[in-house]
Amino acid sequence: MEKQSWMELLPIDRYKVSAKGLLHNYDRKVLTMLYQPLIGSRAFSLYMTLWGELEQDRVFGKENTHHSLMVTMQMQLPEIYEERVKLEAIGLLKVYIKKEKDIRMFIYELQPPLSPKQFFDDIVLSIFLYNRLSRTKYNQVKQYFLEEEFDFASYENVTRSFNDVFGSFNPGQLEHAQEDLRIPKTTTMPSNEKGDAPKVWNDFFDFSLFVDGLSALVPKKAITDQVRDCVITLAYVYGVDVLSMQNIVLGAVTEMQTIDTERLRKGARDWYQFENGQALPVLSERVQPHAARTMKEKEPSSQEEMLIKQLEEISPKQLLKEISGGAEATKADLQIVEDVMINQKLTPGVVNVLIYYVMLRSDMKLAKTYVEKIAGHWARKKVGTVADAMALAKEENRQYQEWAETKKKGRTAKKTVRKEMVPDWLKEEEPKEQEKETEKKDTSVEKDASTLEDERKRLEEVLKKYKRD
Repeated sequence: MEKQSWMELLPIDRYKVSAKGLLHNYDRKVLTMLYQPLIGSRAFSLYMTLWGELEQDRVFGKENTHHSLMVTMQMQLPEIYEERVKLEAIGLLKVYIKKEKDIRMFIYELQPPLSPKQFFDDIVLSIFLYNRLSRTKYNQVKQYFLEEEFDFASYENVTRSFNDVFGSFNPGQLEHAQEDLRIPKTTTMPSNEKGDAPKVWNDFFDFSLFVDGLSALVPKKAITDQVRDCVITLAYVYGVDVLSMQNIVLGAVTEMQTIDTERLRKGARDWYQFENGQALPVLSERVQPHAARTMKEKEPSSQEEMLIKQLEEISPKQLLKEISGGAEATKADLQIVEDVMINQKLTPGVVNVLIYYVMLRSDMKLAKTYVEKIAGHWARKKVGTVADAMALAKEENRQYQEWAETKKKGRTAKKTVRKEMVPDWLKEEEPKEQEKETEKKDTSVEKDASTLEDERKRLEEVLKKYKRD
């Protein structure tokens, strides 16, 4: 994965910071209290560092190199890249690139954070924050931004209008000022704009089927872009199927034949609570959506297909529990899982492959940095099915083995090297001559790998047992 980061970005690549409107001190408070718990301190630090490159009251900074950013932040470039991806996913950064010969120029456009009201009204962000913080802490943070609404009912509005105070213009004044009033097309002026909420990439909800099956009581023209985005987001967060969503939308139609998104959100929330008896959904408890399953109408004919079917039918939370021998997954592990599901929009089945792969490669530990690197790569590859994730993991494993073999050959001193033990589905077919050569290597290598091999077998037994239960 580190190689992927370096392919995406180089120290000599140049960049310039811009901002979508002016950033204010209040934005800093929103970023600190609402966004930092979601993206972490390092991504927060990257945003602040880029913000610091803007001159006061300007929306464009000076050109710089990524090497200077590495020096300023005291971070390696792959680390900076991974934190940048988080900012993109959460809606705080847009990235533009221009290539000229061997030089690449990036524009990092900082997006202002949402207002507190927009943030707490956004289903994805508010639930993400709720799951990240404790209930008590979440309510404390929310209370901080609340203000008592002032009742103007007993007051009379006596505000004067512009023309009550200032005189009108004569035609001559307007004619002479017309040219000066225009803003040149090649220039811009800072404005006080707000950012956008993170977008949910739809690979799980059949929107065409949803629209085709809507009741005649729901006019098609009522399905605006805003309603479409709301439907997809609600389907993602609450796990609403197409048929249920059609009924929810029916209840959100107004007398004016439009769809009230607030009613839509409430309907989805009520549906979830009725179906699950929980106040808020936990993404790590989801299973692979039926639309993204490749084994739903097929009997497994191989061990690999059996594994695909098992990973499609178990939730990441349950998988972690089974791997731990029945013990509940730790809050830290669940937090890592929910992070990649929210930030990278990975489906539950793909996350299961990620857990399986990382644990085998990291001595049965769910290493946060390693998980985020792979998740970012898989998200960019738009991996949506378990089979696709396993194929990509197999390819990455092959590249890693080639790299490890090359590195080993380059050593001058002979050392016992730990052999990577991987499940059968990760292995590529090798020539028999190569297999014979491998068998001749030191027996100490096999002993070093025995523990990991035991863990691999235990993982497979865990999934088989879960399937039987």
